[in-house]
Amino acid sequence: MTPATPPTEGRPDVIIVGGGIGGLSTAFALAREGLRIRVLERAPEFGEVGAGLQIAPNCTRILDEYGLLDEAKELGVVPENMVMRDALDSRELIRLDLGDLERRYGFPYMVIHRSDLHAIFLRACRKAGVDLVTDQTVVDYENLGNTAGGARITLADGRTEEAPLVIAADGLRSVARQKLVGDDVVSSDYVAYRAAVPIDAVRDNGIAEKDVTVYVGPRCHFVQYALRGGDMFNQVAVFQSPKALAGQEDWGTPDELDAAFEGTCETVGKGIPLMWRDRWWQMMDRDPIDTWIHGRIALLGDAAHPPLQYMAQGAIMAIEDGWVLSRHVARLRAGAAAGSAVDWDAALAAYEAVRVEHCRRILTTARAWGELWHLDGTERLQRNAIMRGIDPAEYAFTDWVYGPTALFPDEEPPMFRPVPLASARIEEDEAAVSDASAAHPGAALAGGTAR
Repeated sequence: MTPATPPTEGRPDVIIVGGGIGGLSTAFALAREGLRIRVLERAPEFGEVGAGLQIAPNCTRILDEYGLLDEAKELGVVPENMVMRDALDSRELIRLDLGDLERRYGFPYMVIHRSDLHAIFLRACRKAGVDLVTDQTVVDYENLGNTAGGARITLADGRTEEAPLVIAADGLRSVARQKLVGDDVVSSDYVAYRAAVPIDAVRDNGIAEKDVTVYVGPRCHFVQYALRGGDMFNQVAVFQSPKALAGQEDWGTPDELDAAFEGTCETVGKGIPLMWRDRWWQMMDRDPIDTWIHGRIALLGDAAHPPLQYMAQGAIMAIEDGWVLSRHVARLRAGAAAGSAVDWDAALAAYEAVRVEHCRRILTTARAWGELWHLDGTERLQRNAIMRGIDPAEYAFTDWVYGPTALFPDEEPPMFRPVPLASARIEEDEAAVSDASAAHPGAALAGGTAR
Protein backbone atom coordinates (compact mmCIF):
# COMPACT_ATOMS: atom_id res chain seq x y z
CA MET A 1 0.00 0.00 0.00
CA THR A 2 1.06 3.63 -0.45
CA PRO A 3 1.35 5.23 2.99
CA ALA A 4 -0.87 8.24 3.59
CA THR A 5 0.82 11.50 4.49
CA PRO A 6 -0.14 12.65 8.00
CA PRO A 7 -0.70 16.31 8.82
CA THR A 8 2.30 17.96 10.44
CA GLU A 9 0.62 20.57 12.65
CA GLY A 10 -2.04 20.74 15.35
CA ARG A 11 -3.22 18.36 18.04
CA PRO A 12 -1.95 14.82 17.49
CA ASP A 13 -4.34 11.95 16.87
CA VAL A 14 -2.14 9.71 19.02
CA ILE A 15 0.47 10.40 21.67
CA ILE A 16 2.93 7.54 22.19
CA VAL A 17 4.95 7.59 25.39
CA GLY A 18 8.27 5.84 24.87
CA GLY A 19 10.64 6.00 21.94
CA GLY A 20 11.96 2.45 21.99
CA ILE A 21 11.38 -0.13 19.29
CA GLY A 22 7.76 -0.64 20.34
CA GLY A 23 6.93 3.05 20.43
CA LEU A 24 8.65 3.93 17.15
CA SER A 25 7.35 0.92 15.22
CA THR A 26 3.80 1.71 16.37
CA ALA A 27 4.23 5.37 15.48
CA PHE A 28 5.33 4.40 11.98
CA ALA A 29 2.49 1.90 11.57
CA LEU A 30 -0.15 4.49 12.52
CA ALA A 31 1.49 7.30 10.54
CA ARG A 32 1.18 5.10 7.45
CA GLU A 33 -2.58 5.33 7.97
CA GLY A 34 -2.47 9.12 7.70
CA LEU A 35 -2.66 9.80 11.42
CA ARG A 36 -0.84 12.60 13.20
CA ILE A 37 1.51 10.92 15.72
CA ARG A 38 3.63 12.41 18.49
CA VAL A 39 6.26 10.32 20.29
CA LEU A 40 7.51 11.49 23.69
CA GLU A 41 10.89 10.08 24.74
CA ARG A 42 12.35 10.57 28.22
CA ALA A 43 16.01 10.46 27.15
CA PRO A 44 17.85 13.45 25.63
CA GLU A 45 18.01 11.62 22.30
CA PHE A 46 16.49 8.55 20.67
CA GLY A 47 18.61 5.45 20.98
CA GLU A 48 18.80 1.86 22.26
CA VAL A 49 21.21 0.01 24.51
CA GLY A 50 22.05 -3.67 24.39
CA ALA A 51 23.40 -5.85 21.63
CA GLY A 52 21.73 -8.42 19.39
CA LEU A 53 18.10 -9.23 18.63
CA GLN A 54 16.70 -12.32 16.95
CA ILE A 55 13.91 -11.48 14.50
CA ALA A 56 11.71 -14.44 13.58
CA PRO A 57 9.50 -14.76 10.47
CA ASN A 58 6.43 -13.39 12.27
CA CYS A 59 8.35 -10.09 12.47
CA THR A 60 10.31 -10.08 9.20
CA ARG A 61 6.90 -10.51 7.53
CA ILE A 62 5.86 -7.16 9.04
CA LEU A 63 9.17 -5.50 8.18
CA ASP A 64 8.62 -6.60 4.59
CA GLU A 65 5.13 -5.07 4.54
CA TYR A 66 6.60 -1.83 5.88
CA GLY A 67 9.25 -1.81 3.15
CA LEU A 68 12.03 -2.11 5.75
CA LEU A 69 13.15 -5.72 5.41
CA ASP A 70 15.86 -5.16 2.80
CA GLU A 71 17.45 -2.45 4.94
CA ALA A 72 17.30 -4.72 7.99
CA LYS A 73 18.94 -7.59 6.09
CA GLU A 74 21.73 -5.29 4.92
CA LEU A 75 22.46 -4.28 8.51
CA GLY A 76 21.93 -7.70 10.07
CA VAL A 77 22.70 -11.33 9.31
CA VAL A 78 20.51 -14.14 7.99
CA PRO A 79 22.00 -17.20 9.72
CA GLU A 80 21.94 -20.70 8.29
CA ASN A 81 20.98 -22.77 11.34
CA MET A 82 19.75 -22.54 14.88
CA VAL A 83 21.64 -25.05 17.01
CA MET A 84 21.15 -26.02 20.64
CA ARG A 85 24.01 -27.70 22.50
CA ASP A 86 24.62 -28.92 26.02
CA ALA A 87 26.78 -26.33 27.79
CA LEU A 88 28.75 -28.95 29.75
CA ASP A 89 29.74 -31.46 27.09
CA SER A 90 28.95 -29.40 23.94
CA ARG A 91 26.91 -32.24 22.40
CA GLU A 92 24.43 -31.11 19.77
CA LEU A 93 20.82 -31.48 20.89
CA ILE A 94 18.86 -30.13 17.94
CA ARG A 95 19.59 -28.28 14.69
CA LEU A 96 16.98 -26.25 12.83
CA ASP A 97 17.70 -25.39 9.18
CA LEU A 98 16.66 -21.73 8.96
CA GLY A 99 16.45 -21.97 5.18
CA ASP A 100 13.72 -24.59 5.62
CA LEU A 101 12.11 -22.31 8.18
CA GLU A 102 12.02 -19.48 5.65
CA ARG A 103 10.48 -21.77 3.02
CA ARG A 104 7.74 -22.76 5.46
CA TYR A 105 6.83 -19.27 6.65
CA GLY A 106 7.81 -17.22 3.61
CA PHE A 107 10.13 -14.85 5.45
CA PRO A 108 13.62 -15.18 6.94
CA TYR A 109 14.85 -15.64 10.48
CA MET A 110 17.49 -12.97 11.00
CA VAL A 111 19.60 -11.36 13.69
CA ILE A 112 20.35 -7.66 14.00
CA HIS A 113 21.92 -5.25 16.46
CA ARG A 114 19.19 -3.70 18.62
CA SER A 115 20.42 -0.19 17.88
CA ASP A 116 20.34 -0.88 14.14
CA LEU A 117 16.69 -2.00 14.20
CA HIS A 118 15.80 1.00 16.37
CA ALA A 119 17.56 3.32 13.91
CA ILE A 120 15.62 1.81 11.00
CA PHE A 121 12.32 2.68 12.68
CA LEU A 122 13.59 6.11 13.72
CA ARG A 123 14.47 6.96 10.11
CA ALA A 124 11.14 5.59 8.93
CA CYS A 125 9.25 7.73 11.46
CA ARG A 126 11.08 10.86 10.37
CA LYS A 127 10.25 10.19 6.74
CA ALA A 128 6.62 9.56 7.68
CA GLY A 129 6.30 12.89 9.46
CA VAL A 130 6.07 11.60 13.03
CA ASP A 131 6.59 14.33 15.63
CA LEU A 132 9.55 13.06 17.67
CA VAL A 133 10.18 14.87 20.95
CA THR A 134 12.95 14.10 23.48
CA ASP A 135 13.53 15.11 27.14
CA GLN A 136 9.88 14.39 27.95
CA THR A 137 9.28 12.56 31.21
CA VAL A 138 5.65 11.51 31.61
CA VAL A 139 4.57 11.16 35.24
CA ASP A 140 0.81 10.69 35.01
CA TYR A 141 -2.01 9.50 32.74
CA GLU A 142 -5.73 10.21 32.91
CA ASN A 143 -8.81 9.88 30.76
CA LEU A 144 -10.78 12.99 29.87
CA GLY A 145 -14.28 12.49 31.22
CA ASN A 146 -16.02 10.15 28.81
CA THR A 147 -13.72 8.14 26.60
CA ALA A 148 -14.68 10.11 23.50
CA GLY A 149 -12.71 13.02 24.94
CA GLY A 150 -9.47 11.09 24.76
CA ALA A 151 -6.72 11.07 27.37
CA ARG A 152 -4.20 13.40 28.97
CA ILE A 153 -0.62 12.93 30.04
CA THR A 154 1.22 15.05 32.60
CA LEU A 155 4.91 15.78 32.22
CA ALA A 156 7.48 16.19 34.98
CA ASP A 157 7.56 19.97 34.44
CA GLY A 158 3.79 20.21 35.01
CA ARG A 159 2.75 20.63 31.38
CA THR A 160 -0.06 18.48 30.01
CA GLU A 161 -0.83 17.15 26.54
CA GLU A 162 -4.00 15.56 25.20
CA ALA A 163 -4.96 13.32 22.31
CA PRO A 164 -7.87 11.04 21.32
CA LEU A 165 -5.56 8.12 22.17
CA VAL A 166 -2.51 7.79 24.42
CA ILE A 167 -0.35 4.70 24.01
CA ALA A 168 1.95 3.80 26.88
CA ALA A 169 4.99 2.10 25.39
CA ASP A 170 7.12 3.02 28.38
CA GLY A 171 8.70 -0.34 29.10
CA LEU A 172 9.05 -2.85 31.88
CA ARG A 173 8.72 -0.25 34.64
CA SER A 174 5.88 1.59 32.95
CA VAL A 175 4.39 4.56 34.80
CA ALA A 176 1.06 3.82 33.13
CA ARG A 177 1.14 0.16 34.15
CA GLN A 178 1.81 1.13 37.76
CA LYS A 179 -1.06 3.63 37.78
CA LEU A 180 -3.62 1.56 35.89
CA VAL A 181 -2.78 -1.98 37.06
CA GLY A 182 -0.58 -1.54 40.12
CA ASP A 183 1.25 -4.86 39.90
CA ASP A 184 4.99 -5.27 40.28
CA VAL A 185 7.79 -6.77 38.25
CA VAL A 186 8.72 -10.41 38.89
CA SER A 187 12.37 -11.33 39.34
CA SER A 188 13.54 -14.59 37.80
CA ASP A 189 16.74 -14.49 39.89
CA TYR A 190 18.63 -14.78 36.61
CA VAL A 191 20.94 -12.15 35.17
CA ALA A 192 22.25 -11.52 31.65
CA TYR A 193 25.67 -10.32 30.55
CA ARG A 194 26.17 -9.23 26.96
CA ALA A 195 29.03 -8.47 24.61
CA ALA A 196 29.32 -7.60 20.95
CA VAL A 197 32.92 -7.91 19.79
CA PRO A 198 34.78 -7.88 16.46
CA ILE A 199 34.52 -11.28 14.79
CA ASP A 200 38.31 -11.59 14.65
CA ALA A 201 38.39 -11.64 18.46
CA VAL A 202 36.51 -14.96 18.59
CA ARG A 203 37.42 -16.83 15.40
CA ASP A 204 39.78 -19.13 17.31
CA ASN A 205 37.19 -19.95 19.99
CA GLY A 206 35.38 -22.75 18.17
CA ILE A 207 32.43 -20.58 17.18
CA ALA A 208 29.92 -21.21 14.40
CA GLU A 209 29.85 -17.90 12.51
CA LYS A 210 26.83 -18.74 10.36
CA ASP A 211 24.59 -20.16 13.09
CA VAL A 212 22.64 -19.02 16.11
CA THR A 213 24.02 -21.30 18.82
CA VAL A 214 22.53 -21.75 22.28
CA TYR A 215 24.43 -23.69 24.95
CA VAL A 216 22.06 -24.80 27.73
CA GLY A 217 23.44 -25.81 31.11
CA PRO A 218 22.56 -26.21 34.77
CA ARG A 219 21.21 -22.83 35.87
CA CYS A 220 22.97 -21.09 32.98
CA HIS A 221 22.99 -20.70 29.21
CA PHE A 222 25.14 -19.00 26.57
CA VAL A 223 24.05 -17.60 23.19
CA GLN A 224 26.24 -16.74 20.21
CA TYR A 225 25.62 -15.33 16.72
CA ALA A 226 27.15 -12.91 14.23
CA LEU A 227 25.92 -9.36 13.66
CA ARG A 228 26.42 -6.49 11.20
CA GLY A 229 27.08 -8.52 8.11
CA GLY A 230 29.27 -10.94 10.03
CA ASP A 231 31.80 -8.31 11.15
CA MET A 232 30.66 -8.45 14.78
CA PHE A 233 29.92 -11.35 17.11
CA ASN A 234 27.21 -11.23 19.76
CA GLN A 235 27.37 -13.21 23.00
CA VAL A 236 24.86 -13.43 25.85
CA ALA A 237 25.64 -15.20 29.14
CA VAL A 238 22.72 -15.85 31.49
CA PHE A 239 22.83 -17.51 34.90
CA GLN A 240 20.95 -17.88 38.17
CA SER A 241 22.34 -15.62 40.87
CA PRO A 242 23.01 -17.15 44.30
CA LYS A 243 22.95 -13.62 45.73
CA ALA A 244 19.45 -13.08 44.33
CA LEU A 245 18.28 -16.36 45.85
CA ALA A 246 19.73 -15.19 49.17
CA GLY A 247 17.77 -11.95 48.97
CA GLN A 248 20.75 -9.65 48.47
CA GLU A 249 20.16 -6.40 46.61
CA ASP A 250 23.49 -6.34 44.75
CA TRP A 251 23.19 -9.49 42.69
CA GLY A 252 24.43 -10.79 39.37
CA THR A 253 27.95 -9.44 39.90
CA PRO A 254 30.97 -10.47 37.77
CA ASP A 255 32.26 -12.90 40.39
CA GLU A 256 28.97 -14.79 40.06
CA LEU A 257 29.33 -14.78 36.27
CA ASP A 258 32.68 -16.53 36.45
CA ALA A 259 31.51 -19.06 39.03
CA ALA A 260 28.33 -19.90 37.10
CA PHE A 261 30.22 -20.92 33.97
CA GLU A 262 33.08 -22.86 35.53
CA GLY A 263 33.02 -26.39 34.18
CA THR A 264 31.27 -25.52 30.92
CA CYS A 265 32.62 -26.61 27.55
CA GLU A 266 35.65 -25.01 25.89
CA THR A 267 33.78 -22.68 23.51
CA VAL A 268 31.65 -21.25 26.32
CA GLY A 269 34.66 -20.99 28.60
CA LYS A 270 36.54 -18.96 26.02
CA GLY A 271 33.60 -16.63 25.55
CA ILE A 272 33.03 -15.67 29.18
CA PRO A 273 36.16 -13.47 29.59
CA LEU A 274 34.92 -11.31 26.68
CA MET A 275 31.65 -10.33 28.34
CA TRP A 276 31.07 -6.69 29.29
CA ARG A 277 31.60 -6.52 33.05
CA ASP A 278 30.60 -2.95 33.78
CA ARG A 279 26.89 -3.60 33.24
CA TRP A 280 24.47 -6.44 33.51
CA TRP A 281 20.74 -6.96 33.16
CA GLN A 282 18.70 -8.51 35.97
CA MET A 283 16.04 -10.56 34.21
CA MET A 284 12.51 -9.50 35.13
CA ASP A 285 9.07 -10.00 33.68
CA ARG A 286 5.50 -9.46 34.87
CA ASP A 287 2.56 -11.77 35.27
CA PRO A 288 0.16 -11.71 32.29
CA ILE A 289 -2.84 -9.39 32.60
CA ASP A 290 -6.14 -9.48 30.72
CA THR A 291 -6.80 -5.73 30.45
CA TRP A 292 -4.53 -3.50 28.42
CA ILE A 293 -7.10 -0.81 27.55
CA HIS A 294 -8.21 1.75 30.12
CA GLY A 295 -10.51 4.21 28.39
CA ARG A 296 -8.36 5.89 25.80
CA ILE A 297 -5.07 4.79 27.38
CA ALA A 298 -3.57 1.66 25.84
CA LEU A 299 -0.63 -0.41 27.06
CA LEU A 300 1.74 -1.72 24.38
CA GLY A 301 4.99 -3.66 24.25
CA ASP A 302 6.80 -4.28 27.53
CA ALA A 303 4.33 -2.04 29.36
CA ALA A 304 1.67 -4.65 28.54
CA HIS A 305 3.62 -7.92 28.38
CA PRO A 306 7.31 -7.85 29.37
CA PRO A 307 8.68 -11.38 28.85
CA LEU A 308 11.75 -13.26 29.87
CA GLN A 309 13.90 -13.51 26.77
CA TYR A 310 13.89 -17.27 26.16
CA MET A 311 11.46 -17.10 23.23
CA ALA A 312 13.31 -14.15 21.63
CA GLN A 313 9.93 -12.47 21.06
CA GLY A 314 10.05 -9.36 23.26
CA ALA A 315 10.75 -6.73 20.60
CA ILE A 316 8.75 -8.76 18.09
CA MET A 317 5.61 -8.70 20.24
CA ALA A 318 5.87 -4.91 20.51
CA ILE A 319 6.21 -4.57 16.73
CA GLU A 320 3.26 -6.94 16.26
CA ASP A 321 1.18 -4.88 18.69
CA GLY A 322 1.57 -1.76 16.58
CA TRP A 323 0.93 -3.64 13.35
CA VAL A 324 -2.28 -5.20 14.70
CA LEU A 325 -3.60 -1.87 15.99
CA SER A 326 -2.84 -0.14 12.69
CA ARG A 327 -4.53 -2.88 10.67
CA HIS A 328 -7.70 -2.54 12.72
CA VAL A 329 -7.58 1.22 12.27
CA ALA A 330 -7.32 0.70 8.51
CA ARG A 331 -10.11 -1.89 8.52
CA LEU A 332 -12.52 0.34 10.42
CA ARG A 333 -11.74 3.43 8.37
CA ALA A 334 -12.27 1.52 5.15
CA GLY A 335 -15.88 0.92 6.19
CA ALA A 336 -16.50 4.48 7.42
CA ALA A 337 -17.48 7.64 5.63
CA ALA A 338 -14.64 9.63 4.08
CA GLY A 339 -13.07 12.03 6.55
CA SER A 340 -14.64 10.42 9.61
CA ALA A 341 -12.64 10.07 12.81
CA VAL A 342 -11.09 6.78 13.86
CA ASP A 343 -13.42 4.60 15.93
CA TRP A 344 -10.82 4.15 18.63
CA ASP A 345 -13.08 2.20 20.94
CA ALA A 346 -13.65 -0.46 18.28
CA ALA A 347 -10.01 -0.51 17.20
CA LEU A 348 -8.75 -0.85 20.76
CA ALA A 349 -11.27 -3.57 21.58
CA ALA A 350 -10.13 -5.57 18.54
CA TYR A 351 -6.46 -5.05 19.45
CA GLU A 352 -6.98 -6.24 23.01
CA ALA A 353 -9.16 -9.17 21.96
CA VAL A 354 -6.39 -10.83 19.97
CA ARG A 355 -3.12 -9.67 21.49
CA VAL A 356 -3.75 -10.49 25.15
CA GLU A 357 -4.01 -14.24 24.62
CA HIS A 358 -1.13 -14.46 22.17
CA CYS A 359 1.22 -12.56 24.47
CA ARG A 360 0.07 -14.55 27.51
CA ARG A 361 1.19 -17.66 25.63
CA ILE A 362 4.60 -16.14 24.96
CA LEU A 363 5.11 -15.01 28.55
CA THR A 364 4.16 -18.34 30.11
CA THR A 365 6.05 -20.38 27.51
CA ALA A 366 9.15 -18.24 28.01
CA ARG A 367 9.10 -19.02 31.72
CA ALA A 368 8.70 -22.74 31.05
CA TRP A 369 11.38 -22.67 28.34
CA GLY A 370 13.79 -21.04 30.78
CA GLU A 371 13.20 -23.83 33.29
CA LEU A 372 13.80 -26.42 30.57
CA TRP A 373 17.09 -24.85 29.48
CA HIS A 374 18.49 -24.80 32.99
CA LEU A 375 17.78 -28.34 34.21
CA ASP A 376 20.40 -30.38 36.02
CA GLY A 377 21.03 -34.04 36.85
CA THR A 378 18.66 -36.67 35.47
CA GLU A 379 16.22 -34.03 34.21
CA ARG A 380 18.99 -32.51 32.11
CA LEU A 381 19.61 -35.89 30.47
CA GLN A 382 15.90 -36.41 29.89
CA ARG A 383 15.66 -33.02 28.21
CA ASN A 384 18.68 -33.79 26.04
CA ALA A 385 17.22 -37.12 24.96
CA ILE A 386 13.89 -35.53 24.02
CA MET A 387 15.54 -32.76 22.02
CA ARG A 388 17.75 -35.18 20.12
CA GLY A 389 14.66 -37.17 19.22
CA ILE A 390 12.67 -34.24 17.80
CA ASP A 391 12.29 -34.14 14.04
CA PRO A 392 13.46 -30.62 13.00
CA ALA A 393 10.83 -30.68 10.25
CA GLU A 394 8.08 -31.03 12.89
CA TYR A 395 6.86 -27.46 12.89
CA ALA A 396 4.14 -27.87 15.51
CA PHE A 397 6.59 -26.32 17.95
CA THR A 398 6.93 -23.11 15.89
CA ASP A 399 3.71 -22.70 13.87
CA TRP A 400 1.90 -21.06 16.79
CA VAL A 401 4.46 -18.27 17.02
CA TYR A 402 6.27 -17.92 13.65
CA GLY A 403 3.18 -17.99 11.43
CA PRO A 404 1.25 -14.88 10.32
CA THR A 405 0.30 -12.56 13.17
CA ALA A 406 -3.38 -13.02 14.00
CA LEU A 407 -5.77 -10.08 13.67
CA PHE A 408 -8.72 -11.89 15.23
CA PRO A 409 -8.88 -14.52 18.01
CA ASP A 410 -10.09 -17.27 15.67
CA GLU A 411 -6.92 -16.82 13.58
CA GLU A 412 -4.67 -17.72 16.51
CA PRO A 413 -3.19 -21.17 15.78
CA PRO A 414 -3.29 -23.96 18.37
CA MET A 415 -0.42 -24.39 20.82
CA PHE A 416 2.01 -27.29 20.59
CA ARG A 417 1.75 -30.25 22.94
CA PRO A 418 4.59 -30.33 25.47
CA VAL A 419 6.59 -33.56 25.70
CA PRO A 420 6.80 -34.81 29.32
CA LEU A 421 10.33 -35.20 30.63
CA ALA A 422 9.38 -38.55 32.12
CA SER A 423 8.75 -39.92 28.63
CA ALA A 424 12.45 -39.71 27.75
CA ARG A 425 14.53 -42.87 27.53
CA ILE A 426 18.05 -42.30 28.80
CA GLU A 427 20.78 -44.61 27.58
CA GLU A 428 22.90 -46.28 30.25
CA ASP A 429 26.07 -44.50 29.16
CA GLU A 430 24.29 -41.17 29.43
CA ALA A 431 23.00 -41.92 32.91
CA ALA A 432 26.57 -42.15 34.11
CA VAL A 433 27.19 -38.63 32.78
CA SER A 434 24.65 -37.15 35.20
CA ASP A 435 27.34 -37.07 37.87
CA ALA A 436 29.25 -34.55 35.77
CA SER A 437 26.52 -31.93 36.03
CA ALA A 438 26.43 -32.38 39.79
CA ALA A 439 30.07 -31.33 39.79
CA HIS A 440 29.19 -28.08 37.97
CA PRO A 441 30.14 -25.29 40.44
CA GLY A 442 26.75 -23.62 40.09
CA ALA A 443 25.12 -26.59 41.73
CA ALA A 444 26.64 -25.91 45.10
CA LEU A 445 26.06 -22.17 44.79
CA ALA A 446 22.47 -22.10 43.63
CA GLY A 447 20.99 -25.21 45.15
CA GLY A 448 17.42 -26.38 44.56
CA THR A 449 15.60 -26.61 41.27
CA ALA A 450 16.18 -24.21 38.41
CA ARG A 451 13.51 -21.58 38.13
